[in-house]
Amino acid sequence: MGMMNAASPTNAMDRPLRRGSAIRSQSLMEESPPREDHFTDKPSSSLPLKYTIEDLQYSEPARLSVDRDEESGLVFEETEDGQGDGLLMQALTTLIIAVTGLICAGWLLDVIQHWKVFVDISELIILIPILLNLKGNLEMNLASRLSTASNMGLLDQRASRNAFIKGNLALLQLQSLAVGSVAGLFSFGLGVVVHPNTNNPNEIALIITASMLCAAISSLVLGGFMCGLVMVCRRYKINPDNIACPLASSFGDLVSLVILAGCSAVLQKFIRTPFPLICLIILLGMIPAWIVYIRRNKFVSEVAKEGWGPVFAAMVISSSAGLILERYINDYPGLALISPVLNGLTGNIGSIYASRISTALHVNVKENHRETEKILFLVHIPIQILFLAIIGPLKLGHIQWSVGMVFGYALVALCLVIASLIMARWMTHMFWKWGYDPDNYVLPILTSLIDVIGTALLVVAFWALHNNQNGN
Repeated sequence: MGMMNAASPTNAMDRPLRRGSAIRSQSLMEESPPREDHFTDKPSSSLPLKYTIEDLQYSEPARLSVDRDEESGLVFEETEDGQGDGLLMQALTTLIIAVTGLICAGWLLDVIQHWKVFVDISELIILIPILLNLKGNLEMNLASRLSTASNMGLLDQRASRNAFIKGNLALLQLQSLAVGSVAGLFSFGLGVVVHPNTNNPNEIALIITASMLCAAISSLVLGGFMCGLVMVCRRYKINPDNIACPLASSFGDLVSLVILAGCSAVLQKFIRTPFPLICLIILLGMIPAWIVYIRRNKFVSEVAKEGWGPVFAAMVISSSAGLILERYINDYPGLALISPVLNGLTGNIGSIYASRISTALHVNVKENHRETEKILFLVHIPIQILFLAIIGPLKLGHIQWSVGMVFGYALVALCLVIASLIMARWMTHMFWKWGYDPDNYVLPILTSLIDVIGTALLVVAFWALHNNQNGN
């Protein structure tokens, strides 16, 4: 969404400024007269100026027909069927690919939970949803920023494209190292609460080191993949809002799980040596170097200052999902497989919606909420059927499928996707109204809430089915 045709530079850049936004121009701030912000009811000049890049030129992509309402000053899309930018086919194809990655991630989680390192150090099980949520949020934030920048034409010129991409990849490394260390320490603290006898300093070093290594390596791989994906979308006139966030989330989970399992298994062999501690010191020493580099890049220097709040708020929220998973993962076979797939799929649907609304708000294009919600809701139905059709015959996850099990899963999925769409729309408009860039604030909180709600609903469904079977 948010692609415009033949928009003049003045109109294209006449949009309100957002805290933490990485897409602004010097000419916009110097030449555009103050105007009323139609979403915040505040003059745009009252909001702080961020990311001044001299001589930055915008070239608007020519995909959507638009019409400007002279009275309101907003730009409206002429096509009202909700499919003007290929949402239906792009989202369906992307989510099918994404659910394949999520099934692989769920299957992998079901396998590695029995590995010796995860049995001996149960805090690693608590770490998994926390780290995956944090990492997924960082990569989806990057995908959302790249999508908005692409739809605004910021990536069309080499100078601005190189500075924007390099700065965002460096920022991703800094954020990954920071959240990896905090996630590892936080999961160990939660483990101490659940298991008070756990106080081995060697385990602390292993958990934090494995978390940081996983975060840094997977961010390098996935960050490069997302940048390349958005550039390919731009080249072939595909709206990245419809595909970037789901792929970032699903493949991010799979890649991060593989790396975390590998790093944990290797580090356990050296748990009684200084090797994990040496690795930890080296990783911590990289943080100041990234800070120095990022401070020199005007595209991300302000995002680096303001983007931590929602990420760590998401960590606190998603920790509840980690505790629930750690408590019930052995009681209900199949929870390890179903949980990441269900939460990931519904979170992806919400992230597509939030990313489209954010782009629409940035470029003053009206998002057709009713049609978009209808399409995204209908898209999830065949994907859920595909998921059940894959894991049922293959007997993945040690799940005994029955009519009651299918009905319970369908009910949970239905409730969760509705909640995801409602929260995505409400939160995106809320943060925009408050003067914050939704690209940096909405997705972390949205996906963490989906993780908690989805995991809790699945546990309730498993509990109800278990009690019903015992009663019969």
